[in-house]
Amino acid sequence: MALKAEDIAGHPALHRAVQAQSRALIEIFETSPRLAAVFATQQRWLMGHVGLALHFRRDPRDRHTALTTARFIEAIRRDSVASRNTAEAFLKEMLHYNIAEYLSTSEDGRAHPMQPTAATVRTFTGWVLAHLQTLDSLDGGSRLSTFLEHPERLAKLQPLVADGLLASVPVREPKQTFSLFIWLNNGGIVMDWLMSGIDPENAGLDRIPTSVVSIAEFARWLKLSRTHLARKLRDAEELGSIGWAGQRGHSQMWVSKGFYQEYMAVQAAKLAIVDAAFDACFPASESAEQTLSAQPL
Repeated sequence: MALKAEDIAGHPALHRAVQAQSRALIEIFETSPRLAAVFATQQRWLMGHVGLALHFRRDPRDRHTALTTARFIEAIRRDSVASRNTAEAFLKEMLHYNIAEYLSTSEDGRAHPMQPTAATVRTFTGWVLAHLQTLDSLDGGSRLSTFLEHPERLAKLQPLVADGLLASVPVREPKQTFSLFIWLNNGGIVMDWLMSGIDPENAGLDRIPTSVVSIAEFARWLKLSRTHLARKLRDAEELGSIGWAGQRGHSQMWVSKGFYQEYMAVQAAKLAIVDAAFDACFPASESAEQTLSAQPL
């Protein structure tokens, strides 16, 4: 049975598991920063999931079900993810950077059916693997190995994840500090980096030390404007969500217990969505068989 968000949020191993997950997501970002940037703000992250879901739900025998600009915009507006202009600009950017590609077809050329490139699917698969590994580390499950036995079921799992994310209030309407960063370019990676450098043993402190010292170096690594990043950090500082042990921007940064808990609450909600999708794609009997087959004789 899939883990519930409240069970995940209260799990004693969650802090170390999410730290490992954050580092895995950072590794994906470093390997393919342009592609990882698709999922690095909330709006783009949701648009990316909508596009992938439309692609995976298509009927290969029916060209009218293919991912097209019109179908994408319709889905984005139906779920109130973004405006028509933003959705259209997003698709153009995906095509420009070879994150998506047009399908060669002899049918009606006006529809311009498209699909994510193979590299895009591989990168998103890495995102799924990172979350399955986190879930396994919480309850000793075998989701990761089970999925790796049947990677083709990504086509069923991802649309269910997208549905869950679109319907989730904690994911779409996070609390104050988290909300500051989700609209920043690479804001998701900013938070992952902050949290990845936290010692889980310090999770109960009111001011939790991070590994960040220099804003300039932080911005350079993220390929962000130092001024823009500093402005967001100042906004978070005014909320009491971050601060500095000494001189601002030149000493160790800390995050508040409240900000840390906001981040963990969103992670718990997201992990529960992934687990529910996995549960629907892989019946319990299959997971049990996979676990048994992995046991030494």
